[in-house]
Amino acid sequence: MNSISNLTKTSVEKPQAVLEIWGRTSLKGKVQISGAKNSALVLMAGTIMCPGKCILRNVPNLVDIKRMGQILTSLGVKLKQDGDVLEIDAQEIIPAEAPYDVVSQLRASFFVIGPLLTRLGTARVPLPGGCAIGARPVDLHVRGLQSMGANVSIEDGVVHANLVGSKRRLQGASIYLDYPSVGATETILMAATLAEGITKIENAAQEPEIVDLANFCNQMGAKISGAGTNTITIQGVTELYPLDYNVIPDRIEAGTFLVAGAITHSEITLTSIIPEHLAPVIAKLKEIGCQVLVEDEIGKTFGGNIKSKCLRLIPGELHGTDIETLPYPGFPTDMQAQFTALLSISKGNSVISETVFENRLRHVAELQRMGTNIRVKGHHAIVQGVSFISGAPVMATDLRASAALVIAGLAAEGKTTVHGLHHLDRGYENLEDKLRSLGAKLERVIPAS
Repeated sequence: MNSISNLTKTSVEKPQAVLEIWGRTSLKGKVQISGAKNSALVLMAGTIMCPGKCILRNVPNLVDIKRMGQILTSLGVKLKQDGDVLEIDAQEIIPAEAPYDVVSQLRASFFVIGPLLTRLGTARVPLPGGCAIGARPVDLHVRGLQSMGANVSIEDGVVHANLVGSKRRLQGASIYLDYPSVGATETILMAATLAEGITKIENAAQEPEIVDLANFCNQMGAKISGAGTNTITIQGVTELYPLDYNVIPDRIEAGTFLVAGAITHSEITLTSIIPEHLAPVIAKLKEIGCQVLVEDEIGKTFGGNIKSKCLRLIPGELHGTDIETLPYPGFPTDMQAQFTALLSISKGNSVISETVFENRLRHVAELQRMGTNIRVKGHHAIVQGVSFISGAPVMATDLRASAALVIAGLAAEGKTTVHGLHHLDRGYENLEDKLRSLGAKLERVIPAS
């Protein structure tokens, strides 16, 4: 109950925009999926390793992207943006400390530590922030860098990393990750790219964003193999070269739109998709009662010569199912909240188990305001499907929770008002415009003070 009661105090001080959604409207048409936020962010950090101009295409226009741009600029990098094309010139790098006020709002900001250390031999990066969805320590990043010969210490909330003694390069090493952390895998992979010798990462994360980073680095001249499996091998090189690269599509945005179609019983088509990246999401939608068809399109080609496809969602009668979030190729934690909304109005009972982040069921309290029958026990949400839900004022608690509340609002009777849009703006490009193009009725407004 605290989230809504606190809204009054905040709005008196400075009214914040809210999203008003009028539900029970069918969707129809096509929507193009934007570039992957989580891939674009790490590729932006990766350009630090190349002393020249790199071009990234299909970069989404998001708050998090702007924040990463601010961090790169503070390090001396020059950026030019034209639509979804970002030119990054990292010819001259300043060994400065990334600005705390930006780093504290962006988890991905910590990715710069690997590229800075491997190129300059030194890095100072404040501990990162981001969504408050659970403990996401950087100890795996730190231990990986230490294994490669770096001296790493944490003082007053800032991570200091330097090469030891007279060494001019990091040294290849065999590194086993206690957990297949995406961030740690990416940090170590980038650091190893310019290291001396061979680095092997075991129990590595296997997400598509890891593969995209490896393809990006390889096209710059790196020698990386095994990305997409649990063992990645990096043969260090002495130099990387500028490139022109197309960021992969955002599988979480795509999954979110698929759920939006399913919850409104609407047939919609998504373009610029790599279906393989959505395999666990598509499998669960089929279990719930939908059809998802893969269709060819004359579309873009992404890193690794992957050609895009279309996905057509054909809705059906919705039935409950069980979901357990796991590292890729398991069901993504970033789709858990959206499926919680979908299952809340599906026939029968469902159990959702969140095993990745311990605080990622906070959206349940907001969905309960709308008439859902969901009970949380530990890291499980027990869902009993209801025949309908009603619009209500709700507060987004994190990025994916905000998407879940929008999705629920599309299916609810009456008006839903979503507060806390700063979360939504971090990870979804033009979500409202895209939904309106499909026929949704929603509007961003600033309430009268």
